[in-house]
Amino acid sequence: MNKLILIFIFLTVSIFARYDVFPTQECPAFNNMKHTKNTHNVHLNTNEKYTILKHHKGQNLILVTGEQPAQRWVNDTCFSKRSESSNPVNVEKVESRIISIEEELSKTSTSIDLTKHTKKYGNKNISKQNLLALSWHNAFCETHRYKKECKRSMFSFGRPNYSEKHFVLHGLWPQPKNKIYCDVGREDINLDKHKQGNRLPDLDLSDTVKTRLQKVMPGFSSNLHKHEWVKHGACYGTDANEYYEDSISMVEQMNDSKVGDFFKKHIGKRVTLQQIRSVFDRNFGLGTGKRVELKCDNGLITELWLHLGSGSDALGTLLKQGKQTRSHCQSGLVDKAGF
Repeated sequence: MNKLILIFIFLTVSIFARYDVFPTQECPAFNNMKHTKNTHNVHLNTNEKYTILKHHKGQNLILVTGEQPAQRWVNDTCFSKRSESSNPVNVEKVESRIISIEEELSKTSTSIDLTKHTKKYGNKNISKQNLLALSWHNAFCETHRYKKECKRSMFSFGRPNYSEKHFVLHGLWPQPKNKIYCDVGREDINLDKHKQGNRLPDLDLSDTVKTRLQKVMPGFSSNLHKHEWVKHGACYGTDANEYYEDSISMVEQMNDSKVGDFFKKHIGKRVTLQQIRSVFDRNFGLGTGKRVELKCDNGLITELWLHLGSGSDALGTLLKQGKQTRSHCQSGLVDKAGF
């Protein structure tokens, strides 16, 4: 019995020698103690907890999940005073630490993202895995000049459209990809497949949703919203109004993030998938970049595909629940407006 107790104490000490904490600053995470190399330009995310593996001379060796190398060095100042207690635990403190196991686990499982978005998802029918397809409208219009949404009014010159510096909504697609036309009548399916969106039934959208949707989905003028609802939205598990409320929210969160800023600053420049995924990791949390797929055509970035989970309206949380993906396109030009 005594041996079992000693083993239990040893294991408990080993567990708590590694301590998870939130950083207080977005510090760079270096490969070495001299801070001479930072592979993939990794920075801490204040919304993420990190495991501190070791403390040495004013620095912490931490674990950055999903990175190579995963073990990184950061200064003590990157964490709150609480992190200073992350040094190996003395045996005398084991008892008090054991008592707080449940409390610490509950803290670890709490995400800051969830405190920003309080919408409750009581509908168990909502699709568990989804793909958010975001279009870079300038590139889309290079090959679709005949589309209504690509024709500018003579009165709009000098006033940039929202779509010229932001990603816009292509669609939110329940997965797997063959999950389409759920409970949709044969007549509407035929109309959609023959690109007769103007003949599809009008959607019961509130005035507010309709106004917001027209802003983030330029294809609204070509009845894209009807096509997306009939083919994909009908499989989402809600009505059209809530389906587009969720879609709009995701688009707005993306454009208001560091990712949106990154693309605006790089209009007319070439960027890489690695750069894009790194910005996703810094803004939405480590590992979220691996849920991002880059789509290109003739050297131009045309779309971002975000692989998402469900159960939240926080984009970061949804990305963490999505499936990791590969991307055939590794780099492309962020096209500017105009032909």
